[in-house]
Amino acid sequence: MGISRPHYISEGVSGNGFMDGKELQNFIQELQQARKKAGLDLTPEMKAFVDQYGKSTDGKIGIVELAQVLPTEENFLLFFRCQQLKSSEDFMQTWRKYDSDHSGFIDSEELKSFLKDLLQKANKQIEDSKLTEYTEIMLRMFDANNDGKLELTELARLLPVQENFLIKFQGVKMCAKEFNNAFEMYDQDGNGYIDENELDALLKDLCEKNKKELDITNLATYKKSIMALSDGGKLYRAELALILCAEEN
Repeated sequence: MGISRPHYISEGVSGNGFMDGKELQNFIQELQQARKKAGLDLTPEMKAFVDQYGKSTDGKIGIVELAQVLPTEENFLLFFRCQQLKSSEDFMQTWRKYDSDHSGFIDSEELKSFLKDLLQKANKQIEDSKLTEYTEIMLRMFDANNDGKLELTELARLLPVQENFLIKFQGVKMCAKEFNNAFEMYDQDGNGYIDENELDALLKDLCEKNKKELDITNLATYKKSIMALSDGGKLYRAELALILCAEEN
């Protein structure tokens, strides 16, 4: 069911108090996919919202109005998207801080601090009780096997669609064998990590081979975001695998 307007939702993703155009279309599409994946039907309020705004790219809805038709989980994602998280680079740097063992996951204990750090980067302060609530919502939304761990790609849904470069890389992930071969090919000096220049060469080749998924004009953004996972400019195999490998190594 819908919930009353949260006091913290005041700006649109673009900062104008509204969600419109492609931004609104992307949100509607993701909302439908998330409900379907969870085995849930759209509520009557949500169905009316989709019917009204889902077919036209010139729709426009106020964030306050939108918040009233969304249940807690979707409201939570909307809230984070409204916080103007600066970039996917900030997100990746925060991820690296908490995935200190390079496992590709962060556990429930670390999640609360992770969310707090993200909001601080966006210059937002939040009550501890509300942060605890958000942590529980995140686990409920994404921890499908109830192991208390979340993956990078799952947490990246907190980013506005235009900042979530990981969506682009979902379609170009390699199997473990292919990934390892590629890593060894671009690790030209064989020192066990890829530097910025080596990553640049790898990404250029990926963009050329996958023009439908990747836009070479965004190469600098891709590189900057991925290098945020590096250790002092050294991008190790495990970190790059989070982006490019479809299987565990």
